Amino acid sequence: MGELRKPFLLLAMLAVVLAIAVELGAGLLTGGGDAGAALRDSAGALDVELGEVSGVTEPSGRGTSYLALVDAVAVWTTGLFCLSLLLSDRVQGRVQGVATLVFAIVLILVSLVALLVAFVELSVMVSLFLAAPFGTLAYLALWGFFPVGEAALLLGLVLLLKLAWAGLLLAAQPRFAQNKGLVALVLTTLLCTVVLEFLHRLVPVILVSILDDIGALVFAVVALVWGVVLLVGSIPAIVKAVRVTGALADPS
Repeated sequence: MGELRKPFLLLAMLAVVLAIAVELGAGLLTGGGDAGAALRDSAGALDVELGEVSGVTEPSGRGTSYLALVDAVAVWTTGLFCLSLLLSDRVQGRVQGVATLVFAIVLILVSLVALLVAFVELSVMVSLFLAAPFGTLAYLALWGFFPVGEAALLLGLVLLLKLAWAGLLLAAQPRFAQNKGLVALVLTTLLCTVVLEFLHRLVPVILVSILDDIGALVFAVVALVWGVVLLVGSIPAIVKAVRVTGALADPS
């Protein structure tokens, strides 16, 4: 890979790992606020009598955590670059194809399950919201008070870490910019993050959970596509490694 600047590559790996850690921890870092007062206000607006409401919490949403499905590809790709620091080209060539195949299969399976979960939840959300008044109240109790401000802070941090990741990769090796697959991955993950923030700001707060779940569905599909791309791309590497191993085993 030419003159690879190792410190910048390792810092890039750290940045993208921190980004995915924030995304996975979004459910713990947001939500949990008391939504009981807002629920009672909504009940009054709907002219429905509602007793004392307690224990109702704000949801954290799925969108931010589902970004981790896409960013898992970024972590994997950066990890392969870091692996070149430890292994020779010959060894890495033999390992990379099989490891990428396994990772792609796992990513596809996880993305499919996540897609199904988000779709079912979205169906329940929409059904409850349209079933006024009691279904709407149930929707408000579960998903009607999305913590937009906290989510925006997390997404801003994630976006900053991803920009740092992309910049550090270029600092480590400017020729990474010629890698079309890597450029497409960087643009994909940055665009997904910006789109999610846009969705959170697009509608009133009681509807944000629905759009957040739609975003989660999109991210699961995007991760599924990247999983297929990695799966297809790993096949030539595996074939090449098998041929090289066969040639070394049969010197005649």
